[in-house]
Amino acid sequence: MKLVWSPETASKAYIDTVKFCELSQESGVAELISAMAAGWNANFIVETWSKGGIMATSIGLSVASRHTGGRHVCIVPDEQSRLEYVERMVEASMTPEVIVGEAEEVMDELVGIDFMVVDCKRKDFARILRLAKLSSRGAVLVCKNASLRTASSFKWRSVLDGRSRRLVRSVFLPVGMGLDIAHVAASGGNSGSSSSSSSSSSRWIKHIDQQSGEEHVIRKVK
Repeated sequence: MKLVWSPETASKAYIDTVKFCELSQESGVAELISAMAAGWNANFIVETWSKGGIMATSIGLSVASRHTGGRHVCIVPDEQSRLEYVERMVEASMTPEVIVGEAEEVMDELVGIDFMVVDCKRKDFARILRLAKLSSRGAVLVCKNASLRTASSFKWRSVLDGRSRRLVRSVFLPVGMGLDIAHVAASGGNSGSSSSSSSSSSRWIKHIDQQSGEEHVIRKVK
């Protein structure tokens, strides 16, 4: 199996998130992320959050999980963050699962992630992505506040390097403080370990849309 897009579910999550986040300054980001998580029918949604953070994205992810019937987990660094997160989510009528601990430590327990959101304000965001145990049916990875990240050399391929997982496409969207999004292929697909006969019959072509900036990786069969 692989991730399959459902525009109907995406629209429902988008509309519901608009209702919940209509007073939020970050609602544009929340609505888009919620629609993506629901549209891809994410079964296991993971996010990172720290004390004082904006709640709109978290609310949007909870809305998406309601539409997909999936699991929504938030990783927080300490007990103070957990208390604030739970209190503010309860005020929004949301009850997500919260795990306390450094993201790098708890990632080992979270298996089968198919939608993940990390904040580029964290210095270790790239390592967190690299340690994520993704679903065999593929995954969508999202970096919030991408315009602020200090790791200017960050590349999605470096996150997936050595994991036998192919990057289907990636795109940077100027929404909020920037969203950097990657779609990872389901496991068992084409990888660098293909045989020479397979390599001779097909090749991969990268195309970047000059208007949107979106990167497409296309397989050309001879």
